[in-house]
Amino acid sequence: MAVIAANEEQVALLARLMRAEAEGDGQLGMLMVGNTGINRVLADCLDFSNVRTITDMVFQSPGGFEATQKGYFYQRARDIDIELARRVIRGEMFHPATSSLWFFRPEGNCPEQWFGQWNTGRYKAHCFFAPTASECPQVYR
Repeated sequence: MAVIAANEEQVALLARLMRAEAEGDGQLGMLMVGNTGINRVLADCLDFSNVRTITDMVFQSPGGFEATQKGYFYQRARDIDIELARRVIRGEMFHPATSSLWFFRPEGNCPEQWFGQWNTGRYKAHCFFAPTASECPQVYR
């Protein structure tokens, strides 16, 4: 059962985002980016109180994703990308992105905090950051 509602267009949109943001980190990295996106739709806190759909999340500005804001969100979703997107929509979660609302690719080590949110870990090139459970309980499921 899905943790958020999504039509086929939204599934493909999430798949494109996952590919654009983390294709270089492989399927697991793409799944973690998907987790972060799903968490933003579920969250009713911080920068995401008005994000209710995958479309809202993908195109949120400011506070959204580099892929959509800097022009590398152009590749179509492949079948494998769509299957990965379906997995995170169904609720599969992958550490360190299980409760993350942010990730980024630093030049060096992951900072302990980023915009006041705690580092939950790194996977390949990306560091993941999550709010506390008291700040945003919706992402702790």
